[in-house]
Amino acid sequence: MQQAISNELEFDLSTASIPHYIAIEGPIGIGKTTLAKRLAESFNYETLLEDAEENPFLERFYQDRRSNALPTQLFFLFQRMRKLQDLRQGDIFQPVRVSDFLIEKDPLFARITLDENEYRLYQTVYDNIIEDLPKPDLVIYLQAPTDTLYERVQTRGNAIERPIDQAYLQQLNDAYPQFFYHYDDTPLLIVNTSEINLAQGNDDYQNLVKYILQLKTGRHYYNPHPTQ
Repeated sequence: MQQAISNELEFDLSTASIPHYIAIEGPIGIGKTTLAKRLAESFNYETLLEDAEENPFLERFYQDRRSNALPTQLFFLFQRMRKLQDLRQGDIFQPVRVSDFLIEKDPLFARITLDENEYRLYQTVYDNIIEDLPKPDLVIYLQAPTDTLYERVQTRGNAIERPIDQAYLQQLNDAYPQFFYHYDDTPLLIVNTSEINLAQGNDDYQNLVKYILQLKTGRHYYNPHPTQ
Protein backbone atom coordinates (compact mmCIF):
# COMPACT_ATOMS: atom_id res chain seq x y z
CA MET A 1 0.00 0.00 0.00
CA GLN A 2 2.74 2.45 0.93
CA GLN A 3 4.64 1.77 -2.28
CA ALA A 4 1.53 2.51 -4.37
CA ILE A 5 1.02 5.87 -2.69
CA SER A 6 4.64 6.97 -2.71
CA ASN A 7 5.09 6.20 -6.42
CA GLU A 8 2.14 8.38 -7.38
CA LEU A 9 2.34 11.20 -4.87
CA GLU A 10 5.97 11.33 -3.74
CA PHE A 11 4.82 11.88 -0.17
CA ASP A 12 6.73 11.09 3.01
CA LEU A 13 4.56 8.38 4.54
CA SER A 14 6.55 8.30 7.75
CA THR A 15 4.60 11.39 8.85
CA ALA A 16 1.30 10.46 7.20
CA SER A 17 -1.86 9.33 8.93
CA ILE A 18 -3.60 6.91 6.55
CA PRO A 19 -7.29 6.17 7.28
CA HIS A 20 -8.18 2.49 6.97
CA TYR A 21 -11.81 3.10 6.02
CA ILE A 22 -12.83 6.26 4.12
CA ALA A 23 -16.42 7.21 3.23
CA ILE A 24 -17.11 9.87 0.60
CA GLU A 25 -20.36 11.80 0.60
CA GLY A 26 -22.12 14.60 -1.25
CA PRO A 27 -25.11 15.27 -3.50
CA ILE A 28 -25.83 13.73 -6.90
CA GLY A 29 -23.26 14.72 -9.51
CA ILE A 30 -20.54 15.72 -7.07
CA GLY A 31 -18.17 12.88 -8.05
CA LYS A 32 -18.29 10.55 -5.03
CA THR A 33 -17.73 7.31 -6.94
CA THR A 34 -15.02 8.79 -9.15
CA LEU A 35 -13.04 10.01 -6.16
CA ALA A 36 -13.58 6.72 -4.31
CA LYS A 37 -12.12 4.79 -7.22
CA ARG A 38 -9.14 7.14 -7.54
CA LEU A 39 -8.37 6.92 -3.82
CA ALA A 40 -8.72 3.14 -3.91
CA GLU A 41 -6.21 2.97 -6.75
CA SER A 42 -3.78 5.33 -5.02
CA PHE A 43 -3.97 3.61 -1.63
CA ASN A 44 -4.34 0.07 -2.98
CA TYR A 45 -7.71 -0.13 -1.17
CA GLU A 46 -10.81 -2.10 -2.08
CA THR A 47 -13.94 -0.12 -2.98
CA LEU A 48 -17.32 -0.36 -1.27
CA LEU A 49 -19.67 1.19 -3.81
CA GLU A 50 -23.36 1.95 -3.75
CA ASP A 51 -24.22 0.38 -7.15
CA ALA A 52 -27.20 2.64 -7.79
CA GLU A 53 -27.88 0.89 -11.10
CA GLU A 54 -28.95 -2.21 -9.13
CA ASN A 55 -31.94 -0.35 -7.67
CA PRO A 56 -34.93 -1.44 -9.83
CA PHE A 57 -37.01 1.52 -8.59
CA LEU A 58 -34.54 4.31 -9.34
CA GLU A 59 -35.54 5.07 -12.94
CA ARG A 60 -39.21 5.24 -11.95
CA PHE A 61 -38.29 7.46 -9.00
CA TYR A 62 -36.67 10.08 -11.21
CA GLN A 63 -39.71 10.01 -13.48
CA ASP A 64 -42.24 10.28 -10.62
CA ARG A 65 -40.59 10.91 -7.25
CA ARG A 66 -43.77 11.08 -5.20
CA SER A 67 -45.09 7.65 -6.24
CA ASN A 68 -41.80 5.75 -6.08
CA ALA A 69 -39.90 7.33 -3.20
CA LEU A 70 -40.51 4.71 -0.50
CA PRO A 71 -39.43 1.54 -2.37
CA THR A 72 -36.44 3.41 -3.82
CA GLN A 73 -35.38 4.59 -0.38
CA LEU A 74 -35.83 1.21 1.31
CA PHE A 75 -33.91 -0.60 -1.42
CA PHE A 76 -30.94 1.72 -0.97
CA LEU A 77 -31.11 1.39 2.81
CA PHE A 78 -31.02 -2.41 2.74
CA GLN A 79 -28.38 -2.45 0.02
CA ARG A 80 -26.05 -0.19 2.02
CA MET A 81 -26.74 -2.13 5.21
CA ARG A 82 -25.82 -5.46 3.58
CA LYS A 83 -22.55 -4.08 2.27
CA LEU A 84 -21.59 -2.76 5.70
CA GLN A 85 -22.62 -5.99 7.42
CA ASP A 86 -20.35 -7.90 5.04
CA LEU A 87 -17.55 -5.50 5.96
CA ARG A 88 -18.18 -5.99 9.69
CA GLN A 89 -18.29 -9.77 9.43
CA GLY A 90 -15.19 -10.05 7.27
CA ASP A 91 -11.73 -11.06 8.35
CA ILE A 92 -9.93 -8.23 10.15
CA PHE A 93 -6.94 -8.84 7.88
CA GLN A 94 -8.92 -8.12 4.72
CA PRO A 95 -7.83 -5.06 2.68
CA VAL A 96 -9.00 -1.66 3.85
CA ARG A 97 -11.70 0.16 1.92
CA VAL A 98 -13.03 3.41 0.52
CA SER A 99 -16.79 3.80 -0.03
CA ASP A 100 -18.99 6.26 -1.92
CA PHE A 101 -21.69 6.42 0.76
CA LEU A 102 -22.22 7.03 4.47
CA ILE A 103 -25.26 5.13 5.71
CA GLU A 104 -25.96 7.64 8.49
CA LYS A 105 -26.81 10.14 5.75
CA ASP A 106 -29.58 7.89 4.42
CA PRO A 107 -32.43 9.67 6.27
CA LEU A 108 -31.48 12.93 4.51
CA PHE A 109 -33.03 11.68 1.27
CA ALA A 110 -35.98 10.18 3.13
CA ARG A 111 -36.93 13.51 4.72
CA ILE A 112 -36.99 15.15 1.30
CA THR A 113 -38.85 12.49 -0.68
CA LEU A 114 -41.25 10.74 1.73
CA ASP A 115 -44.55 11.94 3.15
CA GLU A 116 -45.12 11.94 6.91
CA ASN A 117 -46.50 8.40 7.21
CA GLU A 118 -43.89 6.93 4.88
CA TYR A 119 -41.12 8.66 6.79
CA ARG A 120 -42.32 7.22 10.11
CA LEU A 121 -42.27 3.74 8.57
CA TYR A 122 -38.83 4.33 7.08
CA GLN A 123 -37.47 5.68 10.38
CA THR A 124 -38.70 2.60 12.25
CA VAL A 125 -36.86 0.35 9.83
CA TYR A 126 -33.74 2.52 9.90
CA ASP A 127 -33.58 2.64 13.70
CA ASN A 128 -33.74 -1.15 13.90
CA ILE A 129 -30.90 -1.90 11.51
CA ILE A 130 -28.41 0.93 11.93
CA GLU A 131 -26.81 -0.25 15.18
CA ASP A 132 -23.35 -1.84 15.33
CA LEU A 133 -22.37 -1.08 11.75
CA PRO A 134 -18.71 -0.17 11.18
CA LYS A 135 -17.86 3.54 11.11
CA PRO A 136 -15.30 5.18 8.81
CA ASP A 137 -11.99 6.51 10.05
CA LEU A 138 -12.59 9.55 7.83
CA VAL A 139 -15.63 11.02 6.04
CA ILE A 140 -15.00 13.28 3.04
CA TYR A 141 -17.95 15.56 2.22
CA LEU A 142 -17.73 17.05 -1.30
CA GLN A 143 -19.49 20.37 -1.96
CA ALA A 144 -20.34 22.37 -5.09
CA PRO A 145 -23.01 24.91 -6.14
CA THR A 146 -26.25 23.50 -7.52
CA ASP A 147 -25.58 24.90 -11.00
CA THR A 148 -22.31 22.97 -11.04
CA LEU A 149 -24.03 19.76 -9.93
CA TYR A 150 -26.70 20.10 -12.62
CA GLU A 151 -24.05 20.68 -15.29
CA ARG A 152 -22.10 17.62 -14.17
CA VAL A 153 -25.21 15.42 -14.14
CA GLN A 154 -26.08 16.53 -17.67
CA THR A 155 -22.50 16.11 -18.88
CA ARG A 156 -22.13 12.52 -17.73
CA GLY A 157 -25.20 11.61 -19.77
CA ASN A 158 -26.74 8.90 -17.57
CA ALA A 159 -30.15 8.23 -19.16
CA ILE A 160 -31.75 7.36 -15.80
CA GLU A 161 -30.73 10.76 -14.40
CA ARG A 162 -32.07 12.79 -17.31
CA PRO A 163 -35.34 13.75 -15.54
CA ILE A 164 -33.46 15.24 -12.55
CA ASP A 165 -34.21 18.95 -12.29
CA GLN A 166 -32.34 21.74 -10.58
CA ALA A 167 -35.05 22.18 -7.95
CA TYR A 168 -34.50 18.63 -6.65
CA LEU A 169 -30.72 19.09 -6.71
CA GLN A 170 -31.17 22.33 -4.78
CA GLN A 171 -33.19 20.51 -2.10
CA LEU A 172 -30.40 17.98 -1.69
CA ASN A 173 -27.70 20.60 -1.74
CA ASP A 174 -29.48 22.51 1.02
CA ALA A 175 -29.97 19.38 3.15
CA TYR A 176 -26.36 18.16 3.14
CA PRO A 177 -24.87 21.12 5.06
CA GLN A 178 -27.60 20.75 7.69
CA PHE A 179 -26.73 17.08 8.14
CA PHE A 180 -22.98 17.63 8.37
CA TYR A 181 -23.36 20.65 10.63
CA HIS A 182 -24.43 18.21 13.36
CA TYR A 183 -22.21 15.29 12.31
CA ASP A 184 -19.43 14.45 14.76
CA ASP A 185 -19.25 10.64 14.75
CA THR A 186 -15.94 10.53 12.89
CA PRO A 187 -13.25 12.89 11.57
CA LEU A 188 -14.75 14.98 8.75
CA LEU A 189 -13.12 16.70 5.78
CA ILE A 190 -15.33 19.20 3.90
CA VAL A 191 -14.02 19.79 0.38
CA ASN A 192 -15.13 22.64 -1.89
CA THR A 193 -14.94 21.16 -5.41
CA SER A 194 -16.48 24.08 -7.31
CA GLU A 195 -13.17 25.24 -8.79
CA ILE A 196 -11.21 21.99 -9.03
CA ASN A 197 -11.49 18.82 -11.09
CA LEU A 198 -10.94 15.71 -8.98
CA ALA A 199 -12.06 13.45 -11.82
CA GLN A 200 -9.47 14.54 -14.38
CA GLY A 201 -7.25 17.15 -12.78
CA ASN A 202 -4.20 15.21 -11.60
CA ASP A 203 -2.61 18.11 -9.69
CA ASP A 204 -5.93 18.91 -7.97
CA TYR A 205 -6.31 15.28 -6.97
CA GLN A 206 -2.75 14.88 -5.71
CA ASN A 207 -3.01 18.05 -3.62
CA LEU A 208 -6.16 16.69 -1.99
CA VAL A 209 -4.54 13.35 -1.18
CA LYS A 210 -1.52 15.07 0.37
CA TYR A 211 -3.92 17.07 2.53
CA ILE A 212 -5.80 13.90 3.56
CA LEU A 213 -2.58 12.20 4.62
CA GLN A 214 -1.79 15.02 7.06
CA LEU A 215 -5.21 15.08 8.75
CA LYS A 216 -5.74 14.45 12.43
CA THR A 217 -9.01 14.11 14.34
CA GLY A 218 -11.80 16.68 14.19
CA ARG A 219 -13.40 18.75 11.44
CA HIS A 220 -11.40 20.18 8.55
CA TYR A 221 -12.17 22.46 5.58
CA TYR A 222 -10.39 22.29 2.23
CA ASN A 223 -10.98 25.24 -0.11
CA PRO A 224 -8.41 24.88 -2.89
CA HIS A 225 -7.80 27.06 -5.91
CA PRO A 226 -7.62 25.34 -9.32
CA THR A 227 -4.14 24.37 -10.44
CA GLN A 228 -2.84 25.84 -13.64
